[in-house]
Amino acid sequence: MATLPRLAFLVLAATTGCTADPAVTGDDGGGGGGGGDGSGSDDVPTPLDASGKYSMRSTYDIAANAPGTVGDVMRTIIDMTDSPNDPTHWLLTQMIDQMPSGTFKTLLQNAEPFVADYLNQRLLQIAPDFVNTMLLVGNDFGEISKHFGLDETLDVAKTGTTYTSVHTVLGAHFKIDSVESDYAFADYQVPNVVTNGVPVTIDIMGNFGIAEHKVPLAYGKVLRIGLDAAIIPLIDPAASNLNELLEDKIDCAAVGQEIADALGFGGASTYEAACHGGLTLGANLVYQKIAAIDASLLEFDETGAAKALDTNNDHKVDKLQTGAWTGTLGYAGTPAPLGTATFFGSRM
Repeated sequence: MATLPRLAFLVLAATTGCTADPAVTGDDGGGGGGGGDGSGSDDVPTPLDASGKYSMRSTYDIAANAPGTVGDVMRTIIDMTDSPNDPTHWLLTQMIDQMPSGTFKTLLQNAEPFVADYLNQRLLQIAPDFVNTMLLVGNDFGEISKHFGLDETLDVAKTGTTYTSVHTVLGAHFKIDSVESDYAFADYQVPNVVTNGVPVTIDIMGNFGIAEHKVPLAYGKVLRIGLDAAIIPLIDPAASNLNELLEDKIDCAAVGQEIADALGFGGASTYEAACHGGLTLGANLVYQKIAAIDASLLEFDETGAAKALDTNNDHKVDKLQTGAWTGTLGYAGTPAPLGTATFFGSRM
């Protein structure tokens, strides 16, 4: 009977010993409680240091909620190709619109349907791939709204235990099919977009938060960069703007000669000059539609969340992964859901 109290005592001692075992808190039994400098500070988990400057890229799909005036740009491009006698009907319209009043203009106006049909029969000679080119421009213009990217920095400063940041948009990133490219605003006389005083948070699990803030963007200027610098050179490396693209795709000398032959009146050089003027007018019309977008700024009202990583064990955030923006996209005082919006970043 004397063995039962002894057994109970051993069980109690074993239980009490497990409760106090330093291995439960991560100590390796090397003494000092912290397994390192003996201070025990390693036992208290602390968040990574988030202060520093990060290079970031955000990507948005804003095609569904883009400003209505973006649709005006698309319709202007489509208008070049959507009638039975296009593109020659569109070209003749531009030619007539920029011609001074007089006999030549009146004659061409009255004969426009006939001349458009006549020119279309000779389309392979005067504009062999114009229709396909403009359809491709319209498609790619839509692509840069679906894969609309911004190149940014996030400059995070720490005061006590709190963080604040400066969020700066430096340029645009476009993806057209599988081709990706970056364009700094400074190279196109477009000012950076700077938002000051944006709070930042980070917890011991590495959850990195960027507080709600607004990023106002001159979307028309960005789309102009996309059209001239990304879309057009991809289609025609010899062109750097829409007017040059149109000139490369339409042989105005041939157009002038064909119109002179069809009408039997006036010299070919007169109609050739009108063709060049018409192409300039058509290109300017597209650019005017793009510029009109900036009558109001496109406003990203967004809150960010990402996973912060320390890749070199210096207890500082090195990378921001799986970032997502939530919020609204506003234009002319009308907000819409932001839609799919992601970001990533790395310490500079």
